[in-house]
Amino acid sequence: MAVPTSDQRKRRPFLLSLSLFLLVSALLALAFLFLDPSAQSLSVLSSRLTAPTTTLAPPAAPGERNPTPIPAPGDTPPPAVVAGGVEAWESADATEKAEETASRPDDTAAAVNADAAAGEGGGSSESPRLDADKGAAATEGVADDDGGGGGDEPAAKVRWETCRPGRGVSAADYIPCLDNMRAIKALRSRRHMEHRERHCPVAPRPRCLVRVPSGYRPPVPWPRSRDMIWYNNVPHPKLVEYKKDQNWVTKSGDYLVFPGGGTQFKTGVTRYIQFIEQIMPTIQWGTHTKTVLDVGCGVASFGGYLLDRNVITMSFAPKDEHEAQIQFALERGIPAFLAVIGTQKLPFPDEAFDVVHCGKPLLELNRVLRPGGYYIWSATPVYRQEKRDQDDWNAMVKLTKSICWRTVVKSEDSNGIGVVVYQKPASNSCYLERRTNEPPMCSKKDGPRFPWYAPLDTCISSSIEKSSWPLPWPERLNARYLNVPDDSSSTDEKFDVDTKYWKHAISEIYYNDFPVNWSSTRNVMDMNAGYGGFAAALVDKPLWVMNVVPVGQPNTLPVIFNRGLIGVYHDWCESFNTYPRTYDLLHMSYLLGSLTNRCDIMEVAAEIDRILRPDRWFVLRDTTEMIKKMRPVLKSLHYETVVVKQQFLVAKKGFWRPGK
Repeated sequence: MAVPTSDQRKRRPFLLSLSLFLLVSALLALAFLFLDPSAQSLSVLSSRLTAPTTTLAPPAAPGERNPTPIPAPGDTPPPAVVAGGVEAWESADATEKAEETASRPDDTAAAVNADAAAGEGGGSSESPRLDADKGAAATEGVADDDGGGGGDEPAAKVRWETCRPGRGVSAADYIPCLDNMRAIKALRSRRHMEHRERHCPVAPRPRCLVRVPSGYRPPVPWPRSRDMIWYNNVPHPKLVEYKKDQNWVTKSGDYLVFPGGGTQFKTGVTRYIQFIEQIMPTIQWGTHTKTVLDVGCGVASFGGYLLDRNVITMSFAPKDEHEAQIQFALERGIPAFLAVIGTQKLPFPDEAFDVVHCGKPLLELNRVLRPGGYYIWSATPVYRQEKRDQDDWNAMVKLTKSICWRTVVKSEDSNGIGVVVYQKPASNSCYLERRTNEPPMCSKKDGPRFPWYAPLDTCISSSIEKSSWPLPWPERLNARYLNVPDDSSSTDEKFDVDTKYWKHAISEIYYNDFPVNWSSTRNVMDMNAGYGGFAAALVDKPLWVMNVVPVGQPNTLPVIFNRGLIGVYHDWCESFNTYPRTYDLLHMSYLLGSLTNRCDIMEVAAEIDRILRPDRWFVLRDTTEMIKKMRPVLKSLHYETVVVKQQFLVAKKGFWRPGK
């Protein structure tokens, strides 16, 4: 072994000192990098020490099949929600964060931490995942940058609480404007169904979140859902027993099954529809007749099976002792709406529907029926001979004659069930020739025509002198019509621009760039529908759109009905007439600014959350300012969010509920 020389022994302290100096320098540099609070240092640290763990999955291509198997009775159900609304596949770590933030006190409410929001989401394997960070938004075609979409804003500090509607109201089915028990108890009369009408809470309006039923799971896909739904999603068994002899609904294992029966078509709605067409071929389902109003619709099987004939039906019924019939309809993927004809007009424009099916009172149904349209009545007075039925029939004959409805056909099917079809006049001549002016024609002195919280007419509404029947479908979808409010060349131009824009936006942006699984999207709502261009652009997809024209916006709903689409009027500072968890996609375009001038953005967000199904989407098209206001609120609800092309906020609801 060699012995070190004297020169080597002299260099040892120097080398040790140099090594120690380099080590200390490196440690100081790392400490500076970690502890320096400047944005530049933090961004360097983030880019070097972290990497996105998830990426934004590509959107489902148009026509792509749902990867989730279509369930059948006896199939093993997908993961369900455990008691309290927490999804079974959610990580324990994320659950603990949610519970911690939900219980944290704050002045305005407990702070909902942005980190917890990023960890929540409740997505199922069938749906593309959104992510709030830039790494997740960097997928080609998706822009989520500070300059356009507001970057990575933290969640708003909000203490969300679960709704507690009070005795007699299911917490999972809460509808604020229909379940206001304090207002209902204060009513002086219920004789005209006043207790089934809207009684919205006054300020402070509800900002609570509706709980998810225990065992809730993603809905059965369309078209299987028309015939069967998960029982735990709508756990209401009363109609199973109450209507068992009419084949409305039965329970089979984990499912509620809908055989297609009804009060007047116990042997099946398909035969009933065929029978109507047989006795009245001029109805021409799907071409001449496109829009139908089904009054007191049961579980909406009539409207559900008319979809096979390319007819869109607005089915409505009140929230009453016929437990959850409209909720059943919407869970099945059938257009439906909660309403009652009590003391106020329905939220539809005059002369909107091609056909009205059943229901009373006739003056209000006459108002919403298109001139030349048909009223189809199937009820016991049509075919039974008992005194009570015959008294009702005689009263019907007298009333229809007084409003100039012509009897087209009266017939009975092979089972002895009778149907009578009336036609509303296509001109004013009959009204002018009546011996007695009773009921009278409506005039300006009879009050406002706009049907929002407006009392029922006691007169006949008619604008027949300028009405004409729409073109056959599908030509009517893109045709212009003269009998609309504010008819002018500028309106025509707006209609054309709206139609062209949405046709391009849907095909090029919504289908290609949005992380939305369109194959699992069935019930869609356009919260500010304009001329209906959004719905028209989606007409070839296996979905339907509820077109909402907000109160205070231009009255374009008559245009929407003339196009062969359906919709309602509504004020978005109040709750919508639907059950919780009934829509797959809510779409809002340039409405938030004017809306938040009248009501709080938290109230709007709470209503969006109430209507939207878990694991489904809210899309906001708006200014950067409005997107920056709404995104933190949605994050406080633990929604996954992403900004697309600097003008679209796409948010996905999870299964999170406060304290769970």
